[in-house]
Amino acid sequence: MHHQSIAFKPLQFPFPPRLHPPNAIPSRRLFPLHLNTTAYSPCSASSCRSFHIPLPTQPPRSLPSSNSTKNAALKTVDVATLGNLCVDIVLNVPKLPPSSKGARKAIMEQLSSSPPDKQYWEAGGNCNVAIAAARLGLNCITIGYVGNEIYGKFLLDVLRDEGVRMVGMNEEADVVNSPSASHQTLLCWVLVDPLQKHGFCSPADFFEEPAFSWMSTLSEEVKRGIKRSRILFCNGYDFDELCPGLILSAVDYAIEAGTSVFFDPGPRGKSLLRGTVEEQKALRHFLRMSDVLLLTSDEAESLTGIANPILAGQELLRTGIRTKWVVVKMGPRGSILITTSNITCASAFKVKVMDTVGCGDSFVAAIAFGFIHNIPLVTTLAFANAVGAATAMGCGAGRNVAALKQVVELMEAPNLNEDDEFWNELLGEHLDSQEVTFLSKMILNGSNGRMNRVTFQKAVSELLPKLKSSQLEGTLSC
Repeated sequence: MHHQSIAFKPLQFPFPPRLHPPNAIPSRRLFPLHLNTTAYSPCSASSCRSFHIPLPTQPPRSLPSSNSTKNAALKTVDVATLGNLCVDIVLNVPKLPPSSKGARKAIMEQLSSSPPDKQYWEAGGNCNVAIAAARLGLNCITIGYVGNEIYGKFLLDVLRDEGVRMVGMNEEADVVNSPSASHQTLLCWVLVDPLQKHGFCSPADFFEEPAFSWMSTLSEEVKRGIKRSRILFCNGYDFDELCPGLILSAVDYAIEAGTSVFFDPGPRGKSLLRGTVEEQKALRHFLRMSDVLLLTSDEAESLTGIANPILAGQELLRTGIRTKWVVVKMGPRGSILITTSNITCASAFKVKVMDTVGCGDSFVAAIAFGFIHNIPLVTTLAFANAVGAATAMGCGAGRNVAALKQVVELMEAPNLNEDDEFWNELLGEHLDSQEVTFLSKMILNGSNGRMNRVTFQKAVSELLPKLKSSQLEGTLSC
């Protein structure tokens, strides 16, 4: 990733940095992002008493349906992402701008006046999820809109080179040639200060309505893409581009077609909770109808009012209709995956963090891999943490997300940031009520009541050889 250095015109904005959890999905809104240079875990979760078959029964992947068998036969795509397609432009700046809307708009106008060289462009948004998943061997498509200009063509070229197919959401044939801002590819300016903190700013930040509010219906091509996919991934940033009603129609069609729904509300979850009536309705629908929810501990608390991440996850499961997994990301501590019968925990990897952009997206891709292949939960968790950590060791997202070779290297010599005191305190009250699986470097005392410790080596003993073999063969199947 190339970073261009720029100097803003004299705009005075002395302000204290606002720190953001290191594992959260980056917001397009302009704010500093704190980098954790000790440990990283984009998420965690899983459960099983041991890695040996038979494993404890996992929740069904989808609700029973008379069309289940027919729909399963149509699933030729592993992951489809909905919306949130943008081009990231990475620039070095002497200082990150303030959070006031007026100052941000002035910076945005200055940045837009002279587009930087193409070497500073990168695929962003949900392209990160699709590219990361494709590098793990999954068949991926992106459903969204890009304009018929240089940025849109760049994005299409990157996706094609990564083996990801684009399914356009164009509602009318003539909009692709429209010069209107509402018909252009979204840009996200990624600003990096000398301390490697990030700020994000997009023209979409200043739109009164979703960027592509002119879209009102799903095309037949989009419906076919959703129907043929095993997973439809959505996140909170979809609401910056698409109207709530259109997003809900995609979710409902996925459910009808037997496609599992993954949802990561991200930082937008809190604003959606207090948003328009339509946004609140859509958020509630996502929380009830998604098969897998992925969110940080802060986001879980804001959506449930419960500070304890395990109790918050259990509340989301209780109020959900289709929810099977709730994955709570806890920054340098690690992560938790909660089901109706199990709690699985994993400590973060200790790696030298270069850039957290794209880490959560990479993690989502690995969770999807485990979900699709029905891999034991503890193995899925170990794999996802490794994929996210490998991306954190690089610079930027898009084409810079983790390659399989880096993931394998981390898994072969895992260095976990274990904190037994923290986990014992967090899990203590749950040991008598639910089975708990904990991923660790080594077994100290074996099982302790309902606490089942599984070593990292044991958890990945079957998956790791397949990953190593796929590096030579160019394919990955489980």
